[in-house]
Amino acid sequence: MKQKQIILPPEWARQAFVQLSWPHQDTDWAENLEEVEACYIEIARQILRFEPLLIVCRDQQAVRDKIAPREAQQLFLYELPYNDTWTRDFGPISVYIDGKVCLYDFGFNAWGEKFVYELDNNLTEKLFKIGAYGLERCYSDRQTFVLEGGSIESDGAGSLLTTSECLLSPSRNPGMNKAEIEQYLKQAFGLRRVLWIENAYLQGDDTDGHIDMLARFCDKDTIAYVSADFPQTARGHEQKQLESLRALEKELKSFRTVSGQPYRLIPLPLPDAVYYKSELLPASYANFLIINGAVLLPVYQQEKDQMAVKQLSGIFPDRAIIPVNCLALIKQHGSLHCISMHHPLEKKMD
Repeated sequence: MKQKQIILPPEWARQAFVQLSWPHQDTDWAENLEEVEACYIEIARQILRFEPLLIVCRDQQAVRDKIAPREAQQLFLYELPYNDTWTRDFGPISVYIDGKVCLYDFGFNAWGEKFVYELDNNLTEKLFKIGAYGLERCYSDRQTFVLEGGSIESDGAGSLLTTSECLLSPSRNPGMNKAEIEQYLKQAFGLRRVLWIENAYLQGDDTDGHIDMLARFCDKDTIAYVSADFPQTARGHEQKQLESLRALEKELKSFRTVSGQPYRLIPLPLPDAVYYKSELLPASYANFLIINGAVLLPVYQQEKDQMAVKQLSGIFPDRAIIPVNCLALIKQHGSLHCISMHHPLEKKMD
């Protein structure tokens, strides 16, 4: 029997659309809903400059009126029930199987049952059944394997970057050890190898070390990562944080590309400490979103924002680097990449 060819495309592959879930009064954003909606509106408008946008919401007309895009034909709205807005982690993961686009619908348990999640866990199936994705195949493994999109990074060439702290957390897949999880990932995504990061500590993070807050593939030979030793010292961070990031850098330096060469490593500054209600938040420039023709970069209204813009401009010379104020988002311990899911699906939305 011929073995299926499975490819997990990288984020920089050509995309069909981006998916968001709109904040409402019953989400984490109840206390700062107006502030966070302004952030979502800006993100939505920027995405629509480059590609279509799918939004799950409570009130289609209200959201459409707030965004008011000129590219109205590029905006697709669906009213369905959902708990919260972290689409990166409960949204579907797109793969190519024998050249055709398919979706994987993994289990989502709110990062180890930290919060309510049942509606979010069922959202992909509902969207698929009403034809929102325009696809024929969606493979569900929600009952047997928990996996969040923010916990994995693909280079599109058979390498997956992830963290042991998250994927080996007993609150995700307690019946599986590291070898079993790695084998599962290889089979599911057609991988040649999994690169495990052991140092994934980021102050304020409640995802158990998602890779998209720490290190990101930018092409098959380049990784951008949060650095503790960027030219301007990060203010307000404990020594444990700085030591963990230095250990992260050491790990990345030990990795090799598929061709056997060291990765081109591009440091991103660690933002100065950001607080909300006396709580330190996991602000990170690594939580950027790559879209067609642009990179949306979360910024936090500090001097280091421009340093991050400069670093990413060198990595993505053919894409516009668009800073978006994400101080509102980080108040709930996530940022721009966390609220979005890209779909590298070459199809016409209708």
